[in-house]
Amino acid sequence: MTTTDPGTHPALLAAARAALDTYRDARAAHDRTTLAEPVATGADGTPTMYIDRLVEDAVLDALRPYRVNVLSEESGWIDNGSAVSLVIDPLDGSANGAAGVPLTAFAAAVAVDGEFTEAHTVWLDTGRSWWAHRDRPVAYRTSGRTELSGAALSLLRPHTGRPGPAAAWWAAASRAARVRILSTTCLEAALVAEGAIDAFADACSDTHRLVDLAAAAVMLPRAGGAVLDVRGRPLVFDTDLTRRWSGVVAATPELAAELADVLARAADAATPAH
Repeated sequence: MTTTDPGTHPALLAAARAALDTYRDARAAHDRTTLAEPVATGADGTPTMYIDRLVEDAVLDALRPYRVNVLSEESGWIDNGSAVSLVIDPLDGSANGAAGVPLTAFAAAVAVDGEFTEAHTVWLDTGRSWWAHRDRPVAYRTSGRTELSGAALSLLRPHTGRPGPAAAWWAAASRAARVRILSTTCLEAALVAEGAIDAFADACSDTHRLVDLAAAAVMLPRAGGAVLDVRGRPLVFDTDLTRRWSGVVAATPELAAELADVLARAADAATPAH
């Protein structure tokens, strides 16, 4: 499940193990209705499912001995006065997990004095994992694709009620050879990093939070790819979970730039002038 690299931050490893074990226990112990029950509103303003709460609580418990700061999807910013912070999505793809769809992930990035240095993503349903450090080579590579035409593309669901994002979604999809909707950004980013998918994007809906993209921002450059925002907003460490991005994760910087341009142009053309 987890990296065996001796340089892996122990807090990162402990968090990943806690997420994997608790996710599997929760799926075995509870039915789908119980797992999907809303129990709170997370720090990002979205509903917290019972399965989210179980996994995040276990991750936070596992991190207490390390006294690192934590930015997590449900609890928000936990400041322990450390130079080291973990930006964590304990359970990405919560709706998939609650429903029994085996597409969920744990993802976290380490930031030291506000700079991302290391990341770990785990496919919770299989135990398969990806680890990266900004200063070390990785064992996986992207597909190397540079053009959107004919690409294997993964997208967030189309936001058909909003003209701009709807037009952007179809503009990208119409150029691709294949389109998938997996509903788990962190896992989709990992699949781009290892070449199974050419690119993944949020089609101008500004759905992504830092916890969705932080691990990818470390992982993709090491694998030959790129992570950017459709509107050019920098992806930087920030404890405010209300900040949003429309992330693009691609096999190469060239493909990332083309995909972002196609999305932005289509969204702008379809958005009514004020």
